[in-house]
Amino acid sequence: MQPPRASWLDRAARLGRLVETTALAGLVAAMIGLAAGQILMRNMLGSGLSWADEALRVMVLWVTMVGAVAASREQRHVSIDVLSRYLPRSWQAWAAMVTNGFVALVCALLAWASYGFVAGSMEVDDRVFGGQLPAWAVQAILPVAFVLLAYRYAINSLGALIDATSSVASDR
Repeated sequence: MQPPRASWLDRAARLGRLVETTALAGLVAAMIGLAAGQILMRNMLGSGLSWADEALRVMVLWVTMVGAVAASREQRHVSIDVLSRYLPRSWQAWAAMVTNGFVALVCALLAWASYGFVAGSMEVDDRVFGGQLPAWAVQAILPVAFVLLAYRYAINSLGALIDATSSVASDR
């Protein structure tokens, strides 16, 4: 039987996967529908929705950021990991700890920088969709996604550290 905390964490992880997958599917479906509708309206009616192109650009940003968070969930992101292929097995966990830690640091710095960007947008009252919506509302995905990415990679780095230290202990 699993301890209660483990089952709670498993449920939280499943909920996170469900939210990420639903958001990605909804955004991609909306993008396809809006783009197809815009093409049909332009070709058949000679007009389109004035806000559709801007909305599609915003949706691309959101799909990119939500997709990056989802890909980091199981470390299924694009990576260049030549070094670990040639390292001895006993060093691979250490390399994973260092690379995941570095990525966590970079994502934390990007979260901080993107927060500054969004705060600046709020300060000057930048607006999108013809002045109908504050720009920070659509830009807020940037710091949120980078914080989530930094968190995931920090956890992965700690997991690799545990693996590395336990492999050292088992070698003794």
